[in-house]
Amino acid sequence: QHGRVKLKSTAQQEEEKRKEREKKLKIYVAGRDAIFTKRMEGVLDDEALQLTQQLLSSNPDFATLWNYRREILLHLETVREEDDVQKMYEAELLFLESCLKVNPKSYGSWHHRGWVSARLPRPDWARELGLCDRCLSLDDRNFHCWDYRRMVVKMSGVPVDQELQFTDRLIGSNFSNYSSWHYRSTLLPLLHPESPDPPSPCHQHSHSSPPPSPQTHSHRVCEEQLLKEYELVQNAFFTDPNDQSAWFYYRWLLGRAEREEMISCVFVSREEERVAVAFSRPVNASSSGLMLVLDGQPQRVEWRSVHPHFRHSPVWICALPPGTISDIINEHNLTVHWTEKHTHRDCALYTGRSESWCRDSATDQELFRSELSVEKTSVLQSELQSCNQLLELEPQNKWCLLTIVLLMRALDPLGYERETLSHFQTLKEVDSMRSAYYGDLCSKFMIENTILKMEYAEVRVFSLSDKNLTMLCHLDQLLLVTHINLSCNQLLRLPPQFAMLQCLEVLEADDNAIENLDGLYYLPKLQEVSLKNNQISKLSDLQLLTSCPKLTCLDLRGNPVTQIANIQSELTELLPSVTDLLI
Repeated sequence: QHGRVKLKSTAQQEEEKRKEREKKLKIYVAGRDAIFTKRMEGVLDDEALQLTQQLLSSNPDFATLWNYRREILLHLETVREEDDVQKMYEAELLFLESCLKVNPKSYGSWHHRGWVSARLPRPDWARELGLCDRCLSLDDRNFHCWDYRRMVVKMSGVPVDQELQFTDRLIGSNFSNYSSWHYRSTLLPLLHPESPDPPSPCHQHSHSSPPPSPQTHSHRVCEEQLLKEYELVQNAFFTDPNDQSAWFYYRWLLGRAEREEMISCVFVSREEERVAVAFSRPVNASSSGLMLVLDGQPQRVEWRSVHPHFRHSPVWICALPPGTISDIINEHNLTVHWTEKHTHRDCALYTGRSESWCRDSATDQELFRSELSVEKTSVLQSELQSCNQLLELEPQNKWCLLTIVLLMRALDPLGYERETLSHFQTLKEVDSMRSAYYGDLCSKFMIENTILKMEYAEVRVFSLSDKNLTMLCHLDQLLLVTHINLSCNQLLRLPPQFAMLQCLEVLEADDNAIENLDGLYYLPKLQEVSLKNNQISKLSDLQLLTSCPKLTCLDLRGNPVTQIANIQSELTELLPSVTDLLI
C-alpha cells in the first residue's frame, strides 16, 4: 500500500462538491441580502457598486442587480466631474466584457452595455464595433450582439453601404449565417429602394395611390439590385441546397408588394334592408370612420361584424331604417366612406332590382400573387428555370420544391395548377413531419384558383368539392356567393369566417369530418344545408342554425347526432323554420 495515491470514493467526491456548493451559495446569498438591504436604505455608493459587481461576475443574468447598478451610476454622475464619469463608464465597459465571457448571450449584460454606451460623454464607437466583430466571429447567430451592433451603427452613423459590405464578408465566409441574411434585408431597401416611377399601363389600377414617402416605403428593392441578389442567393443554395438561411432570404426577395387599402365590395339588399361592406384587410368599423350616405343624406346606422367573435373583420354589415329602400319602384344611390383612408365606394340600386353590388374583380387586383412588372415577370421566369435545374440535381429538396411552387404562384397560378399539386404531394412525402402545413397551404392555393376561375366566369356559384381541402380561407372574397359546394374534402369545421358569406342560400358540405359549425351564424339568406356524413355529435352543435331565419331544408344523415333519441322532435323544436328535415 505504501507509495500509492489514495483515491477518494465517488461518494466522498460528491460530498465535497456538495459542501463547496453550499459554501458558495451562503456567500452568494449573504452578498445578495447585503445588496437588497443597501437598496432598501437608498445607499448609492462605491461599496454597493462593488458588491453588485461581485455577484454579477458569476451570474450576469440577475436583472434586479443591473437595475440597482444603474441607479448607483446615475447618482455618481451627479457628484463627479465629466472626466471621472468617462473613466467610471469605461471601467463599466471592461467589467461588462468579463460578464459576456461568462455568458455571451446574457440579456442583462447586452442591455446594460447599450445603456452605458449611450451615457458615455465621449463614446468610442469604433471600439464597440470591434467588440461586435469579435463576438460575431465566435458566434455569428448571437442575436443580442446583432441588436447591440444595430444600436452602435445608428448612434455612430455608420454608412449603410459599409454595413452591407460587412454582411458580404460574413455571408461569404458562411452561407448559413441567417442573421446576416436578415440584416441584409433591412439594409438593401435603404441603399437601393424601389423606384417610385409610374407603373406600366397594364397595372395602373394597382398604383392609384401616390408613391410612398421614405418613412412609409414598401421595403422593396430596385430591380437592378434584385438581379444581383438573385445571383448571390443562388450561389448559396446551389452550394448547400439543404441550408434554410438562403432560402428564407430568397423568399423575401420574391415577396409580394403590399395591397392597397380600400373598400373592395359594397352589397345592398332591398328585402333585408341592409348593407354589407368588404375591405381589403380586417378593420374595426366602429373606430375606422365608416359612414353611409344614401341619396345624398348621411345615415345613422350601427355597423356590426359578421360574427360576435370578431372585433376586426374584412366584412361589416348594417341595417337601414325600415322602409328606407324597400319600395322596388324607387332607385337609390349609396356611398360608403372610409374616412380613415380617405376613400369611398358608390353603389346604385336600380328600379326593379332586389339587390345590387359594386366590387373590384379579384382577377384585376391580382389578389393572390405579387404585383409584377413585365421585366420582373421575365426575371422570375428565369429564376424558376434555375430552381428547376437545382431540382433535377436535388429532387427531394423541400426548400427548392416550395420555392418553385411560390414562383409558379407568382407567374401563373392557374397555368401551373397541375404542377403545383404534384409538388405538394412530393413535399408531403419528403417532409412528412409538416404534411399538415403543406395540406393547408395547398388548400389555400386551390381556393385562390377557384376564386379566380369564378371571377373569369362571372358566376356566384362556388364549387370546391373533392379537392382534399383541410381548411378554408379568403372567405371575405365570397361575400356575393349564393351556392357553395365543399363536399368530399377533409374539413373539420366551418370556421367563424364562414359568416362572411352573407348572400349564401345553399350550402353543400357532405362527406367531410365537420364537428363544428361556428361559421353558420346569421346568414340571412341561407335556405338549404346539406351536412351528410360528417361528425356532428351533439344537438348544441346545431344551435347556431337558429340565427338563420330562412333555413327550411336540413340534411343530417350519417352524423352521430342522429343516434340521439327523439332527435326528430328536439330538432323540430330547436329549428321551427325547417320544414324539410332529413336524419
